[in-house]
Amino acid sequence: MFKTGLKLAFLLGVVTSGPVNADRIKDLTDIAGVRSNQLIGYGLVAGLSGTGDGKDLRLTGQSLRALLSGLGVSVDSPISEFDLGDGLVDLARQNANQAVQTDNVAAVLVTAEVPAFAKPGQRLDVNISAIGTATSLRGGNLIMTELRGIDGQVYALAQGPLSVTGVSAQGADSTLEIGVPTSARIPNGAMLEAAIESPFETADHVIFNVRDMDFSTTHRISSAINNLYGAGTAMPLDAVSVAVTVPADAVQKIGFISDLQNMEVEPGEPTARVVINSRTGTAVINRSVKVTAAAVSHGTLTVRVDTLNQVSQPQPFSDGETVGVQNADLSVEEEFGSMFVFDNGVELQEIVDALNQVRVTPSSLIAILEALKRAGSLRAELVVI
Repeated sequence: MFKTGLKLAFLLGVVTSGPVNADRIKDLTDIAGVRSNQLIGYGLVAGLSGTGDGKDLRLTGQSLRALLSGLGVSVDSPISEFDLGDGLVDLARQNANQAVQTDNVAAVLVTAEVPAFAKPGQRLDVNISAIGTATSLRGGNLIMTELRGIDGQVYALAQGPLSVTGVSAQGADSTLEIGVPTSARIPNGAMLEAAIESPFETADHVIFNVRDMDFSTTHRISSAINNLYGAGTAMPLDAVSVAVTVPADAVQKIGFISDLQNMEVEPGEPTARVVINSRTGTAVINRSVKVTAAAVSHGTLTVRVDTLNQVSQPQPFSDGETVGVQNADLSVEEEFGSMFVFDNGVELQEIVDALNQVRVTPSSLIAILEALKRAGSLRAELVVI
């Protein structure tokens, strides 16, 4: 039985205002079961201007013959083993395979994404990718292709002219390629033929999954819902999920979830984390990072070797020889080693100010953060990507 207090709060449309640093539940969580689904299919693209698979890929010829046979077109001539010797049967079949010209046809994979609650008759965007030796899909037209889900059932049909942004051109020994001409899209190129079932319509409760795992966040979400709609309405399951009882009526269920998503809750503090991109020299520090007491010395040592090659010329009318002379100038430079001190438990702004004072480079910043972590002074998770 749905709680009376919850019914009253739902009918009145009560929405509380959260703290200053609060976020909407909609921005913190996803609803379990409300998700998109992937579809995939194999098809043929026809109408290419000699940039198809050609004879290099037998799969294309086989697919084209199967397609034409389904349309009532006979491509292969019958082969009788009584008329041909055993050694000529395979040769005849090979010649039959080569009888289908596929210079203007390409074998492709077709993929699409079905959004949650999509209904039959809605259009979907599809992506086309060549899987053979085709050099370009420009000007092609996708022949009707079945799109299947992970369960093997057909959920959509795709067909239409391709939109290709890549360009490829060849001339003599030169090749010019801009973008990827073997990939294409068809906006609204597929039509959904069957609805994908979702447990959302029949469930008597919904589960909100927090995007960033945190026990504090799930506890605060469930507490905020129970304070408004009555104890027991929401129950935290773990650090990610919160189960919420919802009305059985579909209309009330939608309105109730809408009100829940617009409630504001102050999430828990994020895990202290420093993310370092070693390829680009980027370091990102979140607001929870703290540094205990530590002293850091920063400086660089530069060794420079300059080579100056000269030629020693003999005097005129002498019997001497021209000799090459190699000279090297060696110098060592060491920059002033700046030292700065972190007090116990400094905040993010103090860390940034201290590093800016000594004008550290991105690579030096990464080295300092790694050294602080190894020294045990960096109270954060160090992630290198």
